[in-house]
Amino acid sequence: MERKNFSALLYLIPAALFLGVFLVYPLIDVLIYSFEEGYNFSSQTYSGVGFYNYSYVLRDPYFLQALKNTFILVVITVPVSTGLALLISVGLSSIKALKKLFQTVYFLPYVTNTLAVGLVFMIVFQRTPYTDGLVNLIRSFFGAAPMDFIDGPYAAKMFVLCFYTVWVVMPFKILILTSALASVDRTYYNAAAVDGTPRFRVFTKITLPMISPSLFYLFTTGFIGAFKSYSDAVALFGTDLNAAGMNTIVGYVYDMLYGSSGGYPSYASAAAVLLFLIVLTITVINLTVSRRRVHI
Repeated sequence: MERKNFSALLYLIPAALFLGVFLVYPLIDVLIYSFEEGYNFSSQTYSGVGFYNYSYVLRDPYFLQALKNTFILVVITVPVSTGLALLISVGLSSIKALKKLFQTVYFLPYVTNTLAVGLVFMIVFQRTPYTDGLVNLIRSFFGAAPMDFIDGPYAAKMFVLCFYTVWVVMPFKILILTSALASVDRTYYNAAAVDGTPRFRVFTKITLPMISPSLFYLFTTGFIGAFKSYSDAVALFGTDLNAAGMNTIVGYVYDMLYGSSGGYPSYASAAAVLLFLIVLTITVINLTVSRRRVHI
């Protein structure tokens, strides 16, 4: 038995080394940077150690704006995308004709380049000197005035960002939920049919509990993915997200390192640690709720 354990440990060593070099060490390094005040990359020096970096970041209006944008994005897109994916998955599981075709169509956005989709959204929503855009053309039929959703009001830009994010993440969720629905034991549905149970009750008492592990997985990964959102905003509003007022926490970290206001690794590290703590808190809450709500 001891020989088997030793062999198992040997097999784990490459993975442990990989995780240590590319995950554990960077985390510790970032944590150290976050407490070093005025760290300079060139000279590898800093002026002091303390919580000033966190204080600066938490008072920085750009970070507060990024925090607000990220939370709005998370609160809206995660429930909406998961709910829509569930409805579409149930519909796909119910139809027989052209089922494979519809599944392929719904999955196409997932394999499409993110920036390419963002360019299409810009063309659809942005006003130019030559056209008001497809969305404004549709709105004009209802008597609404044209609006620039890309360079216009904050609410309009946030709507486009949420719409775009839901569009991008929903195909993966449809794939997961469709597979989960297909794995539900048909015996439960047959028993409910014999008892004459209404469809809505079958859905709430059989379908949802049986696919709850998949739903929990999508909610957890959805929250983490939304908090790490950055490329979505860049695809729609360009690289100067602070000027557009649409930056995210990850975008703020990038700007502090490499952007026009870059060269501040201490501030970037402090912001990254704050993001880590937020994501960790949300994940712990999800795990606590799952113990009571998820069917095993």
